Amino acid sequence: MSDRNQASNAGDSRTFAEVLTARASRRDVLAGGLAAAVTAVFAPPPGARAATGADRVGGVEPRAEPSGLLGFKPVTTGEADTVVVPEGYRVDVLAPWGTALDGGGAFSQEATGAEQGRQVGSHHDGMHFFPLHGSSTEGLLVVNHEYVEPRFLHAAYAGKPFDGETVIVTDGARDADEVLKEMNAHGVSVLRIGRGSDGKWSVRPDPLNRRITALTPMAISGPARGAPQLRTRYSPDGTGVRGTLANCSHGVTPWNTYMAAEENWAGYFRNNDTSGDKPDLPREQARYDVAVGAMSRYGWELAADGADETIRFDASRKADDATGDYRNEPNAFGWMVEIDPFDPRSVPVKRTHLGRFAHENVIFAPARAGKPVVCYAGDDSRFEYIYKFVSAAPFDPATASGALLDEGTLYAARFHDDGSGEWLALVPGKNGLTPENGFADLAEILINTRLAADRAGATRMDRPEWGAIDPTSGAVFFTLTNNTRRTEAEVDAANPRAQNRFGQIIRWREAGDDHAAETFDWDLFVLAGAKETSRTFKRRALGADNIFACPDGLWCDADGRLWIETDIGEDSLNTGGYAVFGNNQMLAADPRTGEIRRFLTGPVGQEMTGVVTTPDQTTMFVNVQHPGATTAAEAFAAGNLSSHWPDGGDKVPRSATLAIQRADGGKIGA
Repeated sequence: MSDRNQASNAGDSRTFAEVLTARASRRDVLAGGLAAAVTAVFAPPPGARAATGADRVGGVEPRAEPSGLLGFKPVTTGEADTVVVPEGYRVDVLAPWGTALDGGGAFSQEATGAEQGRQVGSHHDGMHFFPLHGSSTEGLLVVNHEYVEPRFLHAAYAGKPFDGETVIVTDGARDADEVLKEMNAHGVSVLRIGRGSDGKWSVRPDPLNRRITALTPMAISGPARGAPQLRTRYSPDGTGVRGTLANCSHGVTPWNTYMAAEENWAGYFRNNDTSGDKPDLPREQARYDVAVGAMSRYGWELAADGADETIRFDASRKADDATGDYRNEPNAFGWMVEIDPFDPRSVPVKRTHLGRFAHENVIFAPARAGKPVVCYAGDDSRFEYIYKFVSAAPFDPATASGALLDEGTLYAARFHDDGSGEWLALVPGKNGLTPENGFADLAEILINTRLAADRAGATRMDRPEWGAIDPTSGAVFFTLTNNTRRTEAEVDAANPRAQNRFGQIIRWREAGDDHAAETFDWDLFVLAGAKETSRTFKRRALGADNIFACPDGLWCDADGRLWIETDIGEDSLNTGGYAVFGNNQMLAADPRTGEIRRFLTGPVGQEMTGVVTTPDQTTMFVNVQHPGATTAAEAFAAGNLSSHWPDGGDKVPRSATLAIQRADGGKIGA
């Protein structure tokens, strides 16, 4: 996702920086200087041999161990407006924004709001390929659409000095069809795709093709269903809501449904309630940074037609109670949304027991009959937390459904200095979650998940984003993208991550290799950055073939390759200390040896996000989000866009999916 989160956590829980500082001893700093201090924080992974002096000869980093997983030649960093893949690979563009679900009609910026509702949405993010009948050539591709850039979405915005967030407001109102188009460009696309005889993939017309948008009716399930904080004019009993927003990454359940994450949703709302000339937001909005001011992020509440579907984005109090206005509308967002891609008539469900925060994704541990269902999620904002849910009922392959996610225990992670960790239960009566502390019941805890984790004492992290689980070892990986707001007071020379610009990847093994366990052991898999500031868990610096910054997307394939995608923000790409990394990229890592190779670089201004393969691993799908986002407002007015990918010429840039294959038909990455 793009870095648009505010640091809303002002709590005093220990930061990850402080934990790492404690692990690197003062002796390491004094004896070895900065380089030794950096490597000191890397403990061997659980069960691995500890590093010895034999691992380093004369202070020279040893050569990387040969990898049994990575068989491609790494690509170099790049700044071109194109996609580069390794020798022996081909890449095709699939389903760019504006592609018609029925396969008809050419793309046009002139499309109406209603037409956008029958087209692929904008800003592709997390996705999954659901094979049809076990096929690796036919299936459903389900794609999230995180947000929009109105200047590219609306043809009428051309020639105006607009940045990516600017919208036209005239006499306090927005054009109603522009608002409809933006709402319909959000959400999720369900697309039947197939590979032709020429090897190219395309969208196929099919009754299963479907758009879920910011307007789609949805059910609310789990412990928060019907809570007073969810009652609105639309749903007086607090059981339903319209739409899903800011869908970043995703998850796939063991019963083969899709989970869409709601991440940067708070800015879509505004609340101008005041008390004593100061903002007067309830804690379930203030802790999540609901906007205060003239309008929300896109000003949907200002739509000229005043439709109920749009005025709900103003959460200010306007009636005697919550059932007469939309003061509680923001509380129906920030959840994981379950979608059945095989039933276009099904109603998406917001599963509240997974917690409410800036969900980046959810990753399920391998499900085993008779054992609980376990999944992990990150809250993508500075100083926020990593969570785990363990179902109360065991998994039964014959009967499993989303109901398993409605009863169980939500935990928040605490990382200890010695490399151990524990899961803190977010349940009534435990870890300070009592009525006296403002948590009357489980619904109150889940609606205010961040506050509950604050109270429990979880470790404040550096923007936890995607998670992945190694199918060969059970180890859990999470990206920590960056945290430029960490101060010098929070680190010392043992951990050179004040104003953490480059991020890292953490991993852990649960006690007894049981994902439902309440304790774990952790280490750092890689500290991202240039050669001078990076280290892998093997205590090696990254080099020309694999330097990267700001890890974001993460996925383990069936063989255990760890795919890493980067999201250097558009304000930083190819500038200053980030120039050495080039455009955002995707890399592959061998979790056993620590070897990392750059697999792909993308066009100008984008972030790499979303990755999955067909079951036979011969096609990989990767998303390119917001190409051209680096276009400055003045350049946009002059028609000088930084990217014209994928159509080239003078075309507007469009987010799209890549379909990557090997020329010899082999496994991707092998």
